[in-house]
Amino acid sequence: MHPTQFSSGDVIADRRADYARMLADNGEHEAAVELMEQALELAPDWPAGLVRLADYAEKAGVPDKAVAALRKVLERDAEDLFGARLKLALLGAEEVPDAPPSAYVEALFDDYADRFDKALVERLDYTVPGKLAALVAEHHPERFHTTVDLGCGTGLFGAEIRERTARLEGFDLSVNMLTKAEEKQLYDLLAKADLSLDSTASGLFADDLPQARADLVSAADVLMYLGDLGNAFSLASALAAPGALFAFSVEDAGEGDGFQLAPSLRYAHSEAHVRARLTENDFELITLRRTTIRMDGGKPVLGILFLASRRP
Repeated sequence: MHPTQFSSGDVIADRRADYARMLADNGEHEAAVELMEQALELAPDWPAGLVRLADYAEKAGVPDKAVAALRKVLERDAEDLFGARLKLALLGAEEVPDAPPSAYVEALFDDYADRFDKALVERLDYTVPGKLAALVAEHHPERFHTTVDLGCGTGLFGAEIRERTARLEGFDLSVNMLTKAEEKQLYDLLAKADLSLDSTASGLFADDLPQARADLVSAADVLMYLGDLGNAFSLASALAAPGALFAFSVEDAGEGDGFQLAPSLRYAHSEAHVRARLTENDFELITLRRTTIRMDGGKPVLGILFLASRRP
């Protein structure tokens, strides 16, 4: 169950929140705001209810009310499980953070795991794993010794590369995603890792796993859950042996030299930002390819596939 579905603990408050959701689904956002406010009078310390109020208030055209609700969420939720700071940034009330809260991303994908493959591949026409594996094969037709799949999810890229690598390791922030990946029996090692942390705390080198062990590091559709890519690329550099390949995708932010937070609460990155962070972390760009990476709301989401190599 996603955190925004958590009960308030008060039956009447929950009932009013359910009515508010029905109104919001019908486009009656002002009425939904009024009902959510009534629910929160009964359960004022309900973070999930405050998040819903903020969502309805934004859609009703009262952003000040949305901002106030989200600030209350942060007062009650130090880990920011609900991504309130990201939502505040979209409303212009906070600076865009360099990375989302790990608790938010973990909860998002723990909830998504059971329906991830079906939703992404069948409904959203997600094509990154196959396209990224094909790009790798064009420049390295030989078999890899060790591949480290960052943000492996349920193993979609793992399925594409398994026959071309002797050892396949997968790391993800979501335990539920790792469980789904384990069911496919593709990986020699699956473990939890956080790409927003430094090498010691990230989990990528736990249990005496060595640095410079991979001749292929992949990150398919994971970097859009990070803002500044400096830390993630530093981890990839630590994993990569000299001459190793680094294959990854980003959502395309277009012109500029930074990154943007989209309404989806995912980050898009400019080519310039990616190039700069690669250079800073001892990678050389081999090639890039612009492509549609999936559909969202019936519209194509544009992305960039990158292939780089670790300097000797």
